[in-house]
Amino acid sequence: MKIAVLAMDLRENYRWYSETTPRMPGGTAALLSGFAQLPEAEVHIISCIQKPMKSLEKLADNIWFHPLLVPKIGWLRTGYQGCIRAIRKKLRELKPDVVHGTGTERECAISAIFSGFPNVVAIQGNMAELARLNRARFGSYGWLTARLENFILPRTIGVICNSSYTEGLVKPRARKTWLVPHALHLPFFTPPPQEEPRSCVLLNVGVISPRKRQLELLDVAEALHQRGLKFEFHFIGYTHPDAAAYIEKFQERIKPMERAGYARYLGSVPDQELLHSYDSSSAMVHFPTEEAFSMVVVEGLGRGLKFFGSRLGGNLDAARNIPGAELIAENDWNGLTDAIAAWINQGHPRPPGVAAVIRERYHPVAIAKRHLEIYRSITDNIPKISS
Repeated sequence: MKIAVLAMDLRENYRWYSETTPRMPGGTAALLSGFAQLPEAEVHIISCIQKPMKSLEKLADNIWFHPLLVPKIGWLRTGYQGCIRAIRKKLRELKPDVVHGTGTERECAISAIFSGFPNVVAIQGNMAELARLNRARFGSYGWLTARLENFILPRTIGVICNSSYTEGLVKPRARKTWLVPHALHLPFFTPPPQEEPRSCVLLNVGVISPRKRQLELLDVAEALHQRGLKFEFHFIGYTHPDAAAYIEKFQERIKPMERAGYARYLGSVPDQELLHSYDSSSAMVHFPTEEAFSMVVVEGLGRGLKFFGSRLGGNLDAARNIPGAELIAENDWNGLTDAIAAWINQGHPRPPGVAAVIRERYHPVAIAKRHLEIYRSITDNIPKISS
């Protein structure tokens, strides 16, 4: 089966133009690693870029990469018309059986529905819901992507939803939905280092932003420190220019805590270093205001961490039937502080059996096989679907 995956190249998103290896978002990259182990799948990744970049042409024996140069005028300001046309041209050359558009936040999903081929859309983030929660201003990026999402979802054959929360938001607007979580990267399934006595490290991973609420988590760290508890709270996350004011407050606030030795900001770290950070921690704390799919939580659970999170969105699916996971009401900061304090006083144990549950749910090969089943159901029933 020939599949065209329309995906964002993070090199374009973050202006990493000197890199030669394509960088896909986490869930997409993990799915591709699963496809790489299924020889019956021929996968062509198509990404739009604004500046020329040297790129690998082949990422695996059955996976090809096609970067398409599209001038800036062809992006959001024109409803991604340049991207849509460039992708349509490439797809006419490739003649795929199915087009898979990843994410409604940029050019991928809208290009899928105008591709001229049978297509599905996979949700990465819930743009309409984010616009509602954040009260996106008229004409802003959030406002525009919400309207694009509402335009896209009824026009694709079906939508692959990454969590029950996402599926609930999508169903009223889609012809069909499938619930399939994001895959977890293969390195997270490698055996962890030999167990050694571990200091109490609480880990938060995510873009430094108001939605991820790192500033509020610093309040929690300060309250735990004032109780005389011994721990370190580590923060890992990319700093985006759009959240400059929030980032500045976070960096100023954490400085005295770093000097006192109970909190640290480690910046944005490479994948191998991130894996080490999980393995050297005892617990994951993830307390956003909204989350479509909690990839960092699944990563932490895959390494056997204790989990504390807000009771909402993708956290609900990630924590389902996970030993020791604790979900707390989204604004109950005292409840979160008390729960962490009680766990520290118990000796900050890692709950047993967590990694085994994650392997069963999120292994890339299993998730890739589920996608192939969906694609085949589409190609086998095109006349029925279109009638």
